[in-house]
Amino acid sequence: MAVLRIDASILGPNSASSALADLVEQSLTSAKPGTAFVRRHLGQNPIAADVWATAIGAGYTPADQRSDAQNAAVALAGELADELRNADAAILALPFYNYGVSQHVKTWFDVAMAGGENGEKFLEGKPVVVLTTRGGAYGAGTPREGWDHNTDYLRRVVGDIWGADLTVIEREFTLVGVNPALDQFTETANLMHKTAQEAAADAGRAIADKI
Repeated sequence: MAVLRIDASILGPNSASSALADLVEQSLTSAKPGTAFVRRHLGQNPIAADVWATAIGAGYTPADQRSDAQNAAVALAGELADELRNADAAILALPFYNYGVSQHVKTWFDVAMAGGENGEKFLEGKPVVVLTTRGGAYGAGTPREGWDHNTDYLRRVVGDIWGADLTVIEREFTLVGVNPALDQFTETANLMHKTAQEAAADAGRAIADKI
């Protein structure tokens, strides 16, 4: 039994999304000691941006005529796909950057899908927690309502295409306390943080009950 954990923050120990993922993991392992994890950190070890195109190009090239780069890309695509197929559950810490899905997360999605069949449901029925964090606020009534081009995409791919039993945990205003212009939102940000932490702990226990 193994849980796939994917992190994608570029902020290292200051990552809000990884901190929430840690809470999911801690809650899960407290409820189910000895759980094994397969880990991949896309922020620390990103997949090269050209791997996806190279893997796709290999599909149009006879196997005995493929370049070393094509063979390596196909192998990595298969590895990523197998990590998803073989997982019993997943914890995906995928923060919002520049109003959408970051380049390195999008590359992971694309390369993994290149390693499977078209529309393959890698996570069919498996419990998956997606944790996504945003520095500002993008909800209804805010000046940037509609600018979040990240969260719906994550729901579509992980839930609808990959078939996961999906829980999405969101935390906004992570830049409160960092950007003085947001100091007026301190109380709201603290409440959002606490709510996300509680949801993360609950999600870990829920995964433990399902695997």
